[in-house]
Amino acid sequence: MSRLTHLDEQGAARMVDVGGKTETAREAVAGGRITMSAEARDAIAAGAVAKGDVLAVARIAGIMAAKRTSDLIPLCHPLPLSKVTLDLSIEDDGVSAQAIVATNGRTGVEMEALTAVSTALLTVYDMAKALDKRMTIGNIRLLKKTGGKSGDFVA
Repeated sequence: MSRLTHLDEQGAARMVDVGGKTETAREAVAGGRITMSAEARDAIAAGAVAKGDVLAVARIAGIMAAKRTSDLIPLCHPLPLSKVTLDLSIEDDGVSAQAIVATNGRTGVEMEALTAVSTALLTVYDMAKALDKRMTIGNIRLLKKTGGKSGDFVA
């Protein structure tokens, strides 16, 4: 097993020093979904949710969350993001989300992409919970990453 880089020699948590790493183009893609009743899905699709346009608000929430990931996840580096896109699509039993995040830097943007997806789906839940309190958020995962020392990854 490789050494956990967020722990020092005594096992205490630390922020990894990335100062000596080379800046490279990095991109991460994450996805997830929220399942819900047909009633809730149809209301979201029709723009008939009392709180407003669920997908538009969720998209903005996800983008904002990606930009604030280092404020939410301990030991995460603040990064100058060059790109954040968040696509939401209505499916048979809910809504799927996919985020693409990019930077030119010394550390990856996987956490930013995962945070974008998670926050977008939580926003869908918040806005539609009056229609379906049994909604389930899940399958949030890294789909792809490029750049950096560890190389490319595709799920």
